Amino acid sequence: MLPVIAVDFGGTHLRAAFFPQGEQKPQQQVRLETRAQEGPQAVIERLMQAIEQVMPGGRAVQRIAVAAPGPLNPRTGIVLRAVNLPGWTDIPLKAMLEERFQLPAMLDNDANLAALGEWALGAGQGMDPLLYLTISTGIGGGIILDGKVFHGAHGLAGELGHMQVQPDGPLCSCGRHGHLEAIASGPAIARQAVEALQRGQASALAQIWQAKGALTAADVGQQAQRGDPLALGLFAAAGQAIGAHLASLVHAFNPARIVIGGGVSNVGQPLFEPLRRKLAAEVIHPAYLQSLEVLPAALGDDAGLVGASVLARQT
Repeated sequence: MLPVIAVDFGGTHLRAAFFPQGEQKPQQQVRLETRAQEGPQAVIERLMQAIEQVMPGGRAVQRIAVAAPGPLNPRTGIVLRAVNLPGWTDIPLKAMLEERFQLPAMLDNDANLAALGEWALGAGQGMDPLLYLTISTGIGGGIILDGKVFHGAHGLAGELGHMQVQPDGPLCSCGRHGHLEAIASGPAIARQAVEALQRGQASALAQIWQAKGALTAADVGQQAQRGDPLALGLFAAAGQAIGAHLASLVHAFNPARIVIGGGVSNVGQPLFEPLRRKLAAEVIHPAYLQSLEVLPAALGDDAGLVGASVLARQT
């Protein structure tokens, strides 16, 4: 395995790590605030500095790979548009990295590389095809076929959260209506909780809402784990929406395993139990469920970094 540097960044934090030759775990890593509001050039410079901090002496690194927000084109290395990064439109990040470090660089969607990481070392290890769904501020996904990320014709495949599951449903962050992200992401669950409280539904969440003036999916998840009926109902509805969506994906890909990651998935059974029940109810034949497991992700925040290191060594 080649010595490589992996980078994972989003709207809040960016991380860079050095993976020595023959090692699957990073020897050194650094974490910095993204400070996205400062604009693309400032963020890119901070990203370059993070790479320099973990770069070993003697030019021991052979490649650099980056897990970046999408949509992006992994073949040209251009970030087409990053919703959580103001001003990030048509950014040629691959070319910028190669010019700065004089090393081959590669780029892929952060959810794709999280999927690759889980396939290589996590909950989906060796399972092919593998479907990966990350449920957090948004909902992203990745598809692993024959041990590699499935990219489609133009490198844009795998946007599993931006598929319509409810015609005329709520507005998604992408500007379209009824996508899974608008119904089952963290902000969507928090929004639905506030709407229920505004209708007068009783819940322990009311005190948190009144004290903070807002709610997060983490607040709702904590109360769901404590048995609050409203919180449990919201996670059940999210799980059912995800399960029905996964049934369609199972019909399309007949995966060996499905891995669910992202902060919202940390709630555990209040999400996974209704998800699995709905998936089982919606497939057209039990054969689709043969040996199929739906498991929580195992790598946590390291999934993107691990996936980027795998990408660098595969390429």
